[in-house]
Amino acid sequence: FSQDWARAHFRLREPRSDLAYALEAEQGGTRAILMAVQANIIKHLLFVRSPEHTHLDSRLQQLGGQEQREALGAALADSLWAAGQGHGATVCLLAAAAQFGPAPGYRADGLTERIQLFEFGDKAAVQDFILHHIHCFREEGSHGLILFLYSLLLSRTLER
Repeated sequence: FSQDWARAHFRLREPRSDLAYALEAEQGGTRAILMAVQANIIKHLLFVRSPEHTHLDSRLQQLGGQEQREALGAALADSLWAAGQGHGATVCLLAAAAQFGPAPGYRADGLTERIQLFEFGDKAAVQDFILHHIHCFREEGSHGLILFLYSLLLSRTLER
């Protein structure tokens, strides 16, 4: 992965601002994934979130930090569940130590060999797990977009 990918993570705008629902996206290849997740964030805020938010402005604007985390968690879970065709999802997080050793033809990158897999057969469990570990996708230096890309690929399965 390039340095742009290694630095990329899910970063929402300032809480309680007019664009609190929006992901920040830099130029480069990570933008496509961010925009797909952005669409799911907006879908969650408009159509899934609790009914007391009846006006469009109140649904998208003035979100607090917790609401942002919940919307991002729901968007990531929805994407992974859809990739798994509604049957399951795999979430990838980084472990402190390598999960596998070198193999012929594999060049270690310091990241891939640290990925730990968590598999789920229930959408609510995926969403709860992601929400509990949302910092793994949001914090600077977390490799959040790479982890999400691996999660998408493994949720979809390599056969499909």
